[in-house]
Amino acid sequence: MPISEFAPAKINLTLHVTGRRADGYHLLDSLVVFADVGDRVSVAAADDLRLTITGPQAAALPVAADNLVLRAAALLGPGRGAAITLDKVLPVASGIGGGSADAAATLRALATLWDLALPDPAAILRLGADVPVCLAGRAVRMAGVGEALTPLAAALPPSWLVLANPGVAVPTPAVFRALVRHDNAPMPGDLPRLRSAADLAGFLRTARNDLEAPAIQVAPVIAHTLAALSALPGCLMARMSGSGATCFGLFGDRRAASAAAARLQDSAPGWWVAAAKVLGA
Repeated sequence: MPISEFAPAKINLTLHVTGRRADGYHLLDSLVVFADVGDRVSVAAADDLRLTITGPQAAALPVAADNLVLRAAALLGPGRGAAITLDKVLPVASGIGGGSADAAATLRALATLWDLALPDPAAILRLGADVPVCLAGRAVRMAGVGEALTPLAAALPPSWLVLANPGVAVPTPAVFRALVRHDNAPMPGDLPRLRSAADLAGFLRTARNDLEAPAIQVAPVIAHTLAALSALPGCLMARMSGSGATCFGLFGDRRAASAAAARLQDSAPGWWVAAAKVLGA
């Protein structure tokens, strides 16, 4: 029987760029959560390694040797075979960790299929800075270049998101090139105890995504996306995730988020829009 793993969207509720190493990699301080919308990776035994991509976003992601799913498979079991199917729901190059989540799901699925231990953390990090946090798959504080993951002292309050991508792929290197300052302040050492989605929104307003302004320079439509989310009834606050272009609006209940997502999709039919619950919250 095929083995299937969910690859949830990764959302950077905050993203502080706190420094840059000598090798050019940026240091981050980010509150990361996952949503109940995402891709799915299924694997089955096969003599050779092959990948099939299906789903609503398949046309944007042709099968290529540098696909993170294939790279993850080659890292875990060089020379081994498997038939891998990626059901692609999340938009490509969108700031919500789709490729990294797919790689993490591939590692989990193939480790079960091949009865192998996962690679060491340094090898996993070489797949991409977001792969370790996607492999963890839970709300954490992510620091360093993505390798330092600290579980939250308390669970986040129940929260819902409306995710919106205006249909533009934003190259991460271009966003970092547009970043003016590379040594911004981190989040507070201890995050406050948050009892409601409104509390969470209040905290997030004291924090930042330092890549939001440079991403808007690269793709000005992101500013329009944020404005559209902020104007939705029930939206507590809106911010860009990762390096963009996907943005999120934070909501306190499922019904409000679902109604807001439907309203936004009607007004922007060319956008990718999804309502989602924050997992574990």
